[in-house]
Amino acid sequence: MRLEKCWFCSSTVYPGHGIQFVRNDAKVFSICRSKCHKNFKMKRNPRKVKWTKAYRRVHGKDMTQDSTFEFERKPNRLERYDRNLAENILKAIPKIEKIRVIREERHHKNRMKGKKEKIQEEAVKELEQGISMVKAPLAQKIKISVSQWQSEDNDAMEE
Repeated sequence: MRLEKCWFCSSTVYPGHGIQFVRNDAKVFSICRSKCHKNFKMKRNPRKVKWTKAYRRVHGKDMTQDSTFEFERKPNRLERYDRNLAENILKAIPKIEKIRVIREERHHKNRMKGKKEKIQEEAVKELEQGISMVKAPLAQKIKISVSQWQSEDNDAMEE
């Protein structure tokens, strides 16, 4: 049983599934589903389509460069059993798992960096656009600075 990778989205193509397109120069393209096939026919670049693995890899959304993933990959060749090697590997597995968790947390933290500021900027912009809905049109014009609004919001969130 041969499992292939979809040329467009890099997902697994199981036997009996998908389409194989053979170009005039005998290059074979395995396509997993009609969604990928339609995008392939439209000559779209997988690195510019947001749901593909190529896009995620190029834009730093996936942890594909993490060396701990390479540790788990099994080589295709047989290795002679060595008791010391097996013992060392079993000791290393918890350390590697710990490292992977730390790296995933760091990756997530880096992706979320600047998110709070962005949300605050959007809230301020929305408040400025819809200020007429908040205050009465005939009331006195009182200018409230944005920092006062933010401090009130922070106090409300802490309670």
